[in-house]
Amino acid sequence: MRCVALFWASALLALAGCQPRASIPQGVQVFFSPHGGATEAAVSALAQATNSVLVQAYSFTSAPLAQALVAAQRRGVSVQVILDRSQRTEKYSEADFLSHNEIPTLIDDRHAIAHNKIMIIDGYVILTGSFNFTKAAEEKNAENLLIINDPVLAKTYLENWHNHEQHSETYLRPTPVSSQNDAR
Repeated sequence: MRCVALFWASALLALAGCQPRASIPQGVQVFFSPHGGATEAAVSALAQATNSVLVQAYSFTSAPLAQALVAAQRRGVSVQVILDRSQRTEKYSEADFLSHNEIPTLIDDRHAIAHNKIMIIDGYVILTGSFNFTKAAEEKNAENLLIINDPVLAKTYLENWHNHEQHSETYLRPTPVSSQNDAR
């Protein structure tokens, strides 16, 4: 009797959609830095994108990654980026480069720190880990990057990306402060 009750309870939970999403990745790669090839692996993954790339980044100063995003967009891939508010004023931020190349770039300033470091490629490949999209992450820091091929997990990341998109603002290039000599 107890087994039958557990069966029906489990069945009702499953039908109600209360089961946690579980999946088995179709592939996982891991890279460590410094000098572990994480930037090269991310550039390679971006080169294989055919449909879409969504990015969330705390810090984005990596020229190779920015160039790979622009190259993807030029191949017809839809590319969108959400950055932390610090990227409005970060000296080496790639936000200007991305925006100048017509990649929709948003700023998430709803949080103390928008500390995500993810890319979602074609709705099934996820790049995530502690790896910031920076030169220092590749050359100086001890960080990790996971590349996960998992459509079910990617769906969860996509939902989270779109939740942050809802409250993010369009990145606007800072206007230089003019001096009095410019006013003449």
